[in-house]
Amino acid sequence: MDRTERFYKIDRLLRQQKHVPVSRFLVELGVSLATFKRDIEYMRSRLHAPIQWDREANGYCFTSPQKDAPSYELPGLWFNASEIYALLMMEQLLESIDPGVLAKRLEPLKARLATLLGSADHSAEEVRRRVRVLTMGSRGLPSAGFETAANALLNRKRLFIRYRGRVNDEDTAREVSPQRLVHYRDNWYLDAWCHMRNGLRSFSMDCVRDAEMRPGEAIDVPTADLDAALGSGYGIFSGRAVAWAKLRFSPVAARWVAAETWHPEQKAGYAADGSYTIEVPYSDDRELLRDILKFGAEVEVLAPESLRVRVRDALAEAAARYQTGV
Repeated sequence: MDRTERFYKIDRLLRQQKHVPVSRFLVELGVSLATFKRDIEYMRSRLHAPIQWDREANGYCFTSPQKDAPSYELPGLWFNASEIYALLMMEQLLESIDPGVLAKRLEPLKARLATLLGSADHSAEEVRRRVRVLTMGSRGLPSAGFETAANALLNRKRLFIRYRGRVNDEDTAREVSPQRLVHYRDNWYLDAWCHMRNGLRSFSMDCVRDAEMRPGEAIDVPTADLDAALGSGYGIFSGRAVAWAKLRFSPVAARWVAAETWHPEQKAGYAADGSYTIEVPYSDDRELLRDILKFGAEVEVLAPESLRVRVRDALAEAAARYQTGV
């Protein structure tokens, strides 16, 4: 068994009987005396376990923790590939947020992550050095705007923002009721009720130029309504009215696409020739269009015709830029 499993076994033995002799631990754990003593010391110093040696009973036992002592909590049995990734990603996300109003709330969590990362047979530093989490396409995040938005979100206050739209490259002033912060494709978005548009909108946080928390109470939108409006279609540009895109990937591209989830409600399957067809709902084709184009000749839009035309025209425009003499 690995080190984390031994911690749980030690904890269970101490809870099952008042005093546990060393010989019982060595048999149950299948380790040497030196290893067992290192485990006990780690649990005491790093996990704050209130374990002591009772000389009269000739065994280890739990004792009442001292006043104001850190709480004792075992690390989770998380040490598999997906959970390592999740912890490292969480730590990296926390590191990407500049210190500010969230610092006091985040520091305990960051400390807990460091404990979890180092709770197995390898130190946190060794795990970080051996496992890398790379982010691609992330955009700069103005810390002041993020902090203000997060503060308004948690305190359920309205938020006034000046927002620079990328399509028209113009600023608009909005009063919004923040609903949730979303980290998507290495960037942060604010899902909010826009009082100017009288509807739900998703705002890219890097486009928020100014943010000011207002005293008015934010309205709360039920989670089911948020998901229906902002999560029903493909990508971050979503809405309630959706169409279905049907895409056919070549046998070569299928080896990658078949292992991916493009949308929770997607329909997909292989054809006899090895090609792979996937159907996904969408309400705004901007993000879907970019994802289709990156596959080049390895994908064909089968439906709807409007999306097929959009992809055809985009490819024709791109090809025109590479004509001789252009």
